Amino acid sequence: MELHGLHHVTAVTGHASENVRFYTQVLGLRLVKKTVNQDDVSAYHLFYGDERGSPGTELTFFDWPYVGPKVPGTGTISAIGLRVVGKAALQWWARRFDALGVPHSEISSEWDGRSVIRFTDPEGQRLELADDGGAPGGASWAKSPVPAEMGIRGLHSVTLVVAQGGPTARILTDVLGFRRLTQYPLPDDPSRGASVFEAGAGGPGAYVHVIERPDLRPGRAGIGGVHHVAFRTPDEAEQVRWRSLIAGAGLGVTPVVDRYYFRSIYFQEPGHVLFEIATDGPGFATDEDPEHLGERLALPPFLEPHRREIEAGLKPIEV
Repeated sequence: MELHGLHHVTAVTGHASENVRFYTQVLGLRLVKKTVNQDDVSAYHLFYGDERGSPGTELTFFDWPYVGPKVPGTGTISAIGLRVVGKAALQWWARRFDALGVPHSEISSEWDGRSVIRFTDPEGQRLELADDGGAPGGASWAKSPVPAEMGIRGLHSVTLVVAQGGPTARILTDVLGFRRLTQYPLPDDPSRGASVFEAGAGGPGAYVHVIERPDLRPGRAGIGGVHHVAFRTPDEAEQVRWRSLIAGAGLGVTPVVDRYYFRSIYFQEPGHVLFEIATDGPGFATDEDPEHLGERLALPPFLEPHRREIEAGLKPIEV
C-alpha cells in the first residue's frame, strides 16, 4: 500500500472572478468544476486542472473573501509547485509573465539540477513552475490560451513550513511511506535548508519539501495562502486502510467523507499542516459532459434540492 503522489492542493481566494481569470486565461488551466464548499455552501469551490481534471493536476480554491489575508509562519504550506517540460518552456513563461505583469523571479536551478521560476498570483499566492524532465503528466486542455507544448501538466510539489522538522518527517516516512531524498539550501537563505520527500513511484508530482523554522511564529491560512494538501489513493478500500494506519499512529483522523467526485479523509500532521488522502475517482465527469466541465454550477445530489437558495447566496462569477 502506497500513496501515489499529490492529488490536489486547495488554497484560498477572496475574489472568485479574478481567480478564474488568472488561472484560466493567464495560466491556461481548465476550470473543471465550479461547485461549492460542501461545509460552507455560501462559498464557491473552484477546481482547475488538465483536460479532464485528472488526479495530480488539480489546483482548487475556496472563495472566502472575509477571512483576511494569509499569515506566513509555521504550520503552513508556503508554495505550490506546478509542472512544465523543459527550460525553453520556462523561458516562454518568463516572457509571458513580463507581458502580463505577473511578478516572478529569474529562472534558477532547482535542487535536482532542473530549472524553476517562482511567481505569485494577484492575491500573493506563491507558485513555482518547475521543469519535470518530460515525466508523464496531464493532458492539455484543447481550448487553453497556452500552447500545448508550454502548458502546465499538473502539480509538481508542495513546500511545508514547520517549527520542528523531525515529527513531520517521521509521519511522512514511518506512517505515509514517503522516502527522504535529500536536503538543499534555501535560495533566499543558504544558512537554512529544506528536506525533500517523495511518495509512490516518485518524481515530479510526488514531492513534499519540508522547511524547519523554529524562529517563526505560527501562521494562518487565508487569502493568498494554502488550506491543505491532498495525496492520492486509488480507491476507498485502500483509503479505509490508510485511515486505520493513521489512527493507529495516534493522529486524529476524520471518518471517510463522500465529496461525490472523490472520497476523503483529513488529519493534521504534527507540524499543524492539514493533510487529506483522496481517492482517484469517481471523477469530475460524474455529473457533467466532459466537453462542458465547469460551465455551470455543479452540486452533488445531496445539495441539488437546495440549488435555488445556494445560487441566491453566491455572487456570479464574471470574467
